[in-house]
Amino acid sequence: MAQLRPVDWSAIVAWKQDSLLETWPAFLQTCAGLKSQPSWLGVCNDAQYVNGTDEAAIRIFFEQRFQPHEVFNTDNSLEGTVTGYYEPLLKGDRARTSKARYPIYAAPDDLIAVDLSSVYPELKSLRLRGRLQGNKIVPYPTRSEIENANGGFKGKPIAWAEDPVELFFLQIQGSGRIELPDGAHMRIGYADQNGHPYRSIGKLLVERGELKLEEASMQGIKAWGQANPDKLSELLQSNPSFVFFKELPNGLSGPVGALGVPLTAGRSIAVDSKFIPLGAPVFLATTWPNSPQPLNRLMMAQDTGGAIRGAVRADFFWGFGSEAGEQAGRMKQKGRMWVLLPKGYAAQPVINAAK
Repeated sequence: MAQLRPVDWSAIVAWKQDSLLETWPAFLQTCAGLKSQPSWLGVCNDAQYVNGTDEAAIRIFFEQRFQPHEVFNTDNSLEGTVTGYYEPLLKGDRARTSKARYPIYAAPDDLIAVDLSSVYPELKSLRLRGRLQGNKIVPYPTRSEIENANGGFKGKPIAWAEDPVELFFLQIQGSGRIELPDGAHMRIGYADQNGHPYRSIGKLLVERGELKLEEASMQGIKAWGQANPDKLSELLQSNPSFVFFKELPNGLSGPVGALGVPLTAGRSIAVDSKFIPLGAPVFLATTWPNSPQPLNRLMMAQDTGGAIRGAVRADFFWGFGSEAGEQAGRMKQKGRMWVLLPKGYAAQPVINAAK
């Protein structure tokens, strides 16, 4: 956490203007995920006695119990990129049908995650993934190998999707819902990943001259796929990363993030846990998608993501459904971040369940 610098509360842009009432339920969710960590025990216990309907009491709690830290990049700059994600709804089925032909796989039995942090502490935020081949661990099959049944992959589908592009973006989002033929919803969430790095297909389309930079949004990529069905499979398989899923209870208030608690629409973000402690409150100063209108909010760092890399870097969770998807797909803004840490905070081991 060398890229966090203590500052006064007055340094936070628009701190006094945000409605902390909206963040308080998300903060209590975070406490449920951090209650075993000594640095958080005191503030989380005391939070139980704060009137969650009293804006002034909540603000006093944060100002008395937390120290704000300005987040800066390796070049000492203060701005970074803020993107958006959401919980999509796909049409599909639990069994393969003529319409639902694209498998949504569970984590395979032969996938191995290697944690080297006990030997190399500097790698505590990383996990190597692969599988055994004889007495060696080798890389797990890429997306192309998985989808083309090469490399000995034996998948266990938990459901089947009707649209391959929607399924691809489901993997980027990390969680979603499947609308079954009877109208019921099946909620699924991130289970694991094949260990290969994420490669942006939007950036690739721009490099190939297929899209202009301003067109390389989720909506633009989907439109390109509809216009170029013969090129679609090759494009999707250019991203070697592949995400596996598990079924989740439908009664959850939101999808489950890397912290292990449900996300809150408009108040949860994904961060790079090498720089931002997972679970910490983060004040985010950015703008609305494709707009100069300020969007300044206290968020909760409750998730991680394969494409979320760097100190001043956040992925804003917009919620569920098409409207949230519209906002998430258009969001690529500049932003600043301030992390709030309990006074006397001592760094804990990084929790890593990154997408």
